[in-house]
Amino acid sequence: MTLTKDQKDQFWRDGVLVVEDAVTADQLADLRHVFKQWVDESRAHQDDYGETLDGRPRFDLQPGHTAEVPGLRRVQSPEEISEVFADTMRNARTVELCAELIGPGIRFHHGKVNSKLPGTATEVKWHQDFPFEPMTNQDMITCLLFIDDVTLENGPLEVIPGSHKGPIHSHWHNGTFTGAVASEVMEGRDGEIVKCTGKAGSVCLMHACLLHGSAPNLSDQPRTLYIATYYAEDAIELSPNHLPSTLTHELVRGQASGRVRCSSYEMELPEVPDGTSFFAQQEATEVG
Repeated sequence: MTLTKDQKDQFWRDGVLVVEDAVTADQLADLRHVFKQWVDESRAHQDDYGETLDGRPRFDLQPGHTAEVPGLRRVQSPEEISEVFADTMRNARTVELCAELIGPGIRFHHGKVNSKLPGTATEVKWHQDFPFEPMTNQDMITCLLFIDDVTLENGPLEVIPGSHKGPIHSHWHNGTFTGAVASEVMEGRDGEIVKCTGKAGSVCLMHACLLHGSAPNLSDQPRTLYIATYYAEDAIELSPNHLPSTLTHELVRGQASGRVRCSSYEMELPEVPDGTSFFAQQEATEVG
């Protein structure tokens, strides 16, 4: 067992837990090296590029991206094109932590790299992950692996602890799937917001129903995350995967049970994005 009882209790109480040393120093160095190569490659492009399994671009560029100030903000399904990321998805300590919380059997749902490079203005509006990826039960964890040190200045994850126990909020507004909750959901809650920081190599385990967002990177240091989502083996997807890959639903721990478990909830189905990522959905519409 690698999580203490107090850590497990904290995760289920708050919906979020930061754990240090989720990867080795060598694994971290390899992840950084691969991402640096992708950033260097992005300097030669002016628009989103590459291709994922469903035909959308793999590499998402921040508006204002240039060769001099690159704004590579997302890499979709990095596990498909990098053995380093595929090995991390399967074998990092992160996987064991998830198995202790929602296992013993867990499957991989999707992966991505989200980065806020210095000089870029990427902001993530408040949302929950589960409305993008509904399953028959809610035992689902978003794992944010810190490839860089995450500080108060470089746009850390911000969360509302305990909000995973509350309602699943609508991410639709005036007939449009905006990928964000309405502004009134967050009114008067500034005092509840917690910023999740930590040294590179740490992982933030976040319940898929937790309210979260993040501010722009105002520092001269990058903030890059490898985000892998895992779910309990006895859950089944209820809408098309918003980021499908050849590794979707891979059983990474335990054994297939041949069973399905259902929890009781109600929510609107998501919209499968036709752009590179949900950043475009959030940018397209002001949420009232």
